[in-house]
Amino acid sequence: MERRLPIFIGIIGGARCSSKIAEIAAETGRELARRGAILICGGLGGVMEAACRGASQAGGRTVGILPGDDPASANAYVDTPIATGMGEARNVIIIKSVQAVIAIDGEFGTLSEIGHALRRGIPVIGLNTWSLSRDDKRVDSIILAENPIDAVEKAFAASEVKPGRTP
Repeated sequence: MERRLPIFIGIIGGARCSSKIAEIAAETGRELARRGAILICGGLGGVMEAACRGASQAGGRTVGILPGDDPASANAYVDTPIATGMGEARNVIIIKSVQAVIAIDGEFGTLSEIGHALRRGIPVIGLNTWSLSRDDKRVDSIILAENPIDAVEKAFAASEVKPGRTP
C-alpha cells in the first residue's frame, strides 16, 4: 500500500517584521492550515512566529527548524521544534523538507533560502519579498502572489511532485 505523505509548505521571512507583514504571515499560516498543509519554517520570531500563530489558530501543524541547540528557543506556536545546531546552514534543511515555499518580506537569510529553493527546483511564491535580476533583466523565477490566499493557492498548484523530485 502506498503511503500518502502530507504536503509540507515552507514560510520564510525575517526574524523581525512590521505589524503589516506579521498579519500577512499570520493569514498565510491560517490558510495553509485550512488547506491541510504542514507549515515548516525557521521556528524563530517575526514572519516565522506570525505564520505559526496563524496556522495554530486554524488548527494546523507547525515545524520549526531551529538554528541552535535548544528546542526551547522556538516560538510559542511551533508544535515540533527541531534543534540543528547548524546556524544559518539550517536554511538548507528547511528547503529540502518542503514541496513549495512562500517567501514573505525578509532579509538576506530569506534571500539565501530563495536561492537554495530555486537551485533545487522547489517553487518559490513571493509576497512582498525579493525580486531577482540578471544582467539588468528581471528574472521571473519567483511566482508573485497578490495576497495570502493567492500565495497558498499558487504554492499548492506549484507543489505537485515533479519527475525527479520526491515529497
